[in-house]
Amino acid sequence: QVQLVESGGGSVQAGGSLRLSCAASGNTYTSRCMGWFRRAPGKEREKVADIYSGGGYTYYADSVKGRFTISQDKAKNTVYLQMNSLKPEDSAMYYCAASVRLCSGGYRYFDYWGQGTQVTVSS
Repeated sequence: QVQLVESGGGSVQAGGSLRLSCAASGNTYTSRCMGWFRRAPGKEREKVADIYSGGGYTYYADSVKGRFTISQDKAKNTVYLQMNSLKPEDSAMYYCAASVRLCSGGYRYFDYWGQGTQVTVSS
């Protein structure tokens, strides 16, 4: 199994930045894709970004391209989501997720989930 723990959420004014962290433990060698999802009230769960654990591939939702950056520190088994130029519409619960498969789909492809961390952006 894989355990995921998110941190770094909080409240920030529009235009500000936050950096989310996802620390993975357990059988992390089985995780080939690490992703960040978010869910806002009244909205569908949305994949924000993901990254292939072997490197060379990243994905970003159109809504965050140019503002968010996903990265990983393999030595620390940690994945990050740097969020810049935050907008009120970015407010959501953010979840880290891991998949034993390639980065090939949405939330149904992910096997392990963290508890979530709240991001609130005020105007």
